[in-house]
Formats: sequence, structure tokens, C-alpha cells
Amino acid sequence: MPGLLLGDCFPDFEADTTIGRIKFHEFLGNEWGILFSHPRDYTPVCTTELGRAVKLAPEFKKRNVRMIALSIDSVPDHLSWSKDINAYNSDEPTETLPFPIIADPKRDLAVQLGMLDPDEKDNEGMPVTARCVFIIGPDKKMKLSILYPATTGRNFDEILRVVDSLQLTSNHNVATPVDWKLGDRVMVPPTVPEADACKMFPSGVFTIELPSGKKYLRYTAQPK
Repeated sequence: MPGLLLGDCFPDFEADTTIGRIKFHEFLGNEWGILFSHPRDYTPVCTTELGRAVKLAPEFKKRNVRMIALSIDSVPDHLSWSKDINAYNSDEPTETLPFPIIADPKRDLAVQLGMLDPDEKDNEGMPVTARCVFIIGPDKKMKLSILYPATTGRNFDEILRVVDSLQLTSNHNVATPVDWKLGDRVMVPPTVPEADACKMFPSGVFTIELPSGKKYLRYTAQPK
């Protein structure tokens, strides 16, 4: 994703959406944000993804995360497609979703944010947007980016798990190990001296003995 790296301030763009025209930073306010892009409206994988995003929207809201999607089609198309998304979830087929969808018909944002998938093209031979996920912190800096090809649907449960990790590690000097889930034990970073670790983590530190003799695999209970 050229020109935009972890820790960079996320662009404060303006765009038309299903809830009207927005300024991105104003839309986020002081909350976390997730921007996720989709190749096109009325496509099978995108419909399943947004359906799952709708189901998980209450969980993201609990974590003070504002969600917003993007597709290269128009606002009227987005509103009509929303009926299909709700119907896919066996809900009433209304035009309302718990998050807005950005219209990017000229692909301006897709180009600016490095979202285009050169291997996947529409009927006119134009590249479609890849399946990008950007997580933005309350400081408007990019905390995480994931880029999937248009042919591979995302795991929104994993995105929720990542939010939990980002929020936890932004408030506490810990790291989350492989397959970590909320409530699991966490790891003490190597930058924390052993003498300080016991003071920082009163619940205790468990160190795994290794053949190298180095004491770097240190676990502790998840901070509250």
C-alpha cells in the first residue's frame, strides 16, 4: 500500500455515503474506526461479508469502533444492495445497515489508498477494489492494514479479535500471542526487564524454560 504505513495519519477525505456526505475524521470522532472495501455491489462474496459485518456490528459498537464500508458503485446502488444484504441475514429487507457505505464510482479513494486489485477486472476491463481492512485509532493513525484479493472473503471474527488485541496493547505494556482471544493470558514483551515484570504484573509472570536458557517466553494474566 504505497505511501501509507502503520503509524501514519489516515487521510481525512470527504465522500458521499449512504448516510450523506461525510468528512472521515469527523465521522470517526474520538473512537476507533474500521474501513473495509469491497469490489462491487451485488456480488456474492461481498454480500456474505457485509452480512457478517452487520451481525457483528453490536460487538464492534461495544468496543467503540465505528464501521464504514466502501465500494465503487453509487449511493443508490448501495441502498438497493443493502436490501439484499439484510435479506441474506434473514432480516427485513430495508435500505438501512448499522454502518454507511462509501460511494467511490471514479475509484479516487481506491487509488489514493492503494485498494485496486490488478488481477481482478470488471466487465469493462477496469480493476476492481481489493478487500482491504484499515483499522484507525482514536489518534487518527493507522494501526493495522490487511489486504485480501477480490476472490477471498475475509474473516470478520478475526478482525474483531485484532481490535481486542490492539485496544488491549494500546493501554497495557503486553503483547498477544498466536491465536489469542479476549481473556487468554498475554505475553510480557522482551523490552520489560525481569525485575520490573514482577512489579508491573502483580498476578505473576510464568516463564517457559527453553534449551537456549533465554527467558523470553513470559506469560501473565490479561490485565483488566
